[in-house]
Amino acid sequence: MSSKSAVVGSAVGLHARPAAIISEAAAEFDSDVFLTVDGGDPVDASSALMIMTLGAGKGVTVEVSGEDQAAVDAIAALVEQDLDA
Repeated sequence: MSSKSAVVGSAVGLHARPAAIISEAAAEFDSDVFLTVDGGDPVDASSALMIMTLGAGKGVTVEVSGEDQAAVDAIAALVEQDLDA
């Protein structure tokens, strides 16, 4: 399994709009992608609701993992962007 650390770039954290954008992108991949904060339980990146349960605010490090390295890289890049701008 591949993984990559990403720092949340959105000013509002991984709240509604950023979570929706990330989940839509994750759903486009054929393999599952997961997000984890502080060693907690991984959540499915294709679920906006599950992403919001992480409570990840701006500057929090999120671990992105999955079988497909391209998917992991793409979702990590989204996590790092300010998606609420």
